[in-house]
Amino acid sequence: MSREVLALFDLDRTLLFNDCDEAWIEFLIDRGVLDRAEFEERNRVVVDRYRHGVVGTIEYTEFYVSTLASHPMSRLEAWRGEYMQTKILPAISVAARELVDRHRAAGDLTILTTAASRFLTAPIAREFGFEHLIATEPETRNGVYTGKVAGTPNMREGKIARLDAWLESHGGSFAGFRRSWFYSDSRNDIPLLSRVTDPVAVNPDPTLAALAAERGWRVLTIG
Repeated sequence: MSREVLALFDLDRTLLFNDCDEAWIEFLIDRGVLDRAEFEERNRVVVDRYRHGVVGTIEYTEFYVSTLASHPMSRLEAWRGEYMQTKILPAISVAARELVDRHRAAGDLTILTTAASRFLTAPIAREFGFEHLIATEPETRNGVYTGKVAGTPNMREGKIARLDAWLESHGGSFAGFRRSWFYSDSRNDIPLLSRVTDPVAVNPDPTLAALAAERGWRVLTIG
């Protein structure tokens, strides 16, 4: 891997105004696929535990991946296209697009790294023009999602493990970059933010905002 600068980006509430998993739940409720009373309450609990940094990575990722289970792939893909138009594209700001574009124009290696599933985030990564995506991988069996996660969820310390494995598979290593950036809003990304040369707290949650102030990290507001 010949490039000298690595630019990593979180997705939810960093490049998007919203959270793509929560938006997917909302979309499926609106379509009558999920029961509103049941899933709104379950989602509220999971999101609250996530924001306090106490939810387990398997618990968090499999809650959302479970919504893919048992549906034919053709139906899921049709829903995903509508979801992109109604829930995701309106949540992408010009400033978010320009931020990614600046790194790409500089020749940096740009990677979107997210705890959300590859199923939901692959078209979002393409929309931003990312070269590469590291995401949580939903398990499939006979061409149908099982509702489980395959391998290590791309969350917390898992983002470091998955990044290192990805770089190694492409003939590189983290130490090979002269400079590295990571943009994130969440306390859950503190492990990876602490590793890069240029951590940037974007629209940070209270815990990350306090740590950024303590460590002198750059804080960026994308509105």
